[in-house]
Amino acid sequence: MFRWILLLLLITFGALQYRLWFGEANLKEVWSLKEQIQDQLRENERLQARNRQLEAEVNDLRDGLSALEERARSGQGMIKEGETFYQLVEPLPDSRSE
Repeated sequence: MFRWILLLLLITFGALQYRLWFGEANLKEVWSLKEQIQDQLRENERLQARNRQLEAEVNDLRDGLSALEERARSGQGMIKEGETFYQLVEPLPDSRSE
């Protein structure tokens, strides 16, 4: 009688182990999903930081003219009336020194 109970318990244990390792929603799949979740959380943090930066820039553009002026100066090369513009040009490499 004891042998039959032990055999039944071993078969049940084996069946549960099979489901754990090879069945639907096995451990390998669970580990993979946890890794995907961590990757997605890192991506979300990166995008949230980018969104905060863009939101701050939009607020600066909406509220102040200084940010708008800075963008026009750096992006479009605009200068104010009465300012002197100096453009520095790098010298060409001397072909004789080669």
